[in-house]
Amino acid sequence: MSLAKNKARLKWACRRGMLELDVLFMPFVDQAYDQLTEQQQKEFERLLECDDPELFAWFMGHEKCEDAALNEIVQIILKRIKV
Repeated sequence: MSLAKNKARLKWACRRGMLELDVLFMPFVDQAYDQLTEQQQKEFERLLECDDPELFAWFMGHEKCEDAALNEIVQIILKRIKV
């Protein structure tokens, strides 16, 4: 799949049912996704397959993601917005 098609697919997957998640994911794909390692990119795509309530709890700090690889991506995204 071409990079442009993959990015378009990712942007579509970033459109969630919660505005709080949209404002995290959309800019991340535009500004930081390309800097991730190939493995981190795969984990980000896997993260997008999670349910919104679960994602919301992880990103708002209500729960910790127990999956180490997914938690790494959560932390990368959170770190970007705190800078």
